[in-house]
Amino acid sequence: MSAEIKTLGSKTVYANRWMTVREDAIERPSGHTGIYGVVEKADFAVIAAVQDRQMYLVEQYRYPVAGRYWELPQGSWESSAIAPAALAAAELREETGLIANDIRHVGHLFLAYGYSTQGYDIFFATDLTQSSAQIEPEEHGLVTQPFTVDDVEQMILAGQIKDATTVAAFGLLKMKGLI
Repeated sequence: MSAEIKTLGSKTVYANRWMTVREDAIERPSGHTGIYGVVEKADFAVIAAVQDRQMYLVEQYRYPVAGRYWELPQGSWESSAIAPAALAAAELREETGLIANDIRHVGHLFLAYGYSTQGYDIFFATDLTQSSAQIEPEEHGLVTQPFTVDDVEQMILAGQIKDATTVAAFGLLKMKGLI
């Protein structure tokens, strides 16, 4: 597929170990030029861990929005060399202590393709075994709790779950008949 917008030049305006922000000079098909800001971040995995109609959520403080919110376990690693399924299994165990004996890829979505390259893989984890969580310093205060699938749906409808990734993953799982 050819690009509809031509990149004339690109420069990095900010970078750290988790993300890069670049500014591209662009030309549209009409000949008009402009700029486009792009956030480059590694893809991540989101995991719906379900056992006996109980779905495991995590609650943690999210600094950018200054609040604690429930969401599905999710995360990425600085190295993109890890396969998505291995990342999902590792993140699930790290955040919840759960080990999934069956983990299935459900789909891939983009987080916010209007300004970011980041996407995410959605996994459905079942046949769970409890182990111990391995919380990273950035995740201090993380709480794990199982909720019925119906309660999670009600939390979404009531606006208690505000994480777009969790809402999209839940909807996809429901449409595919997995929950």
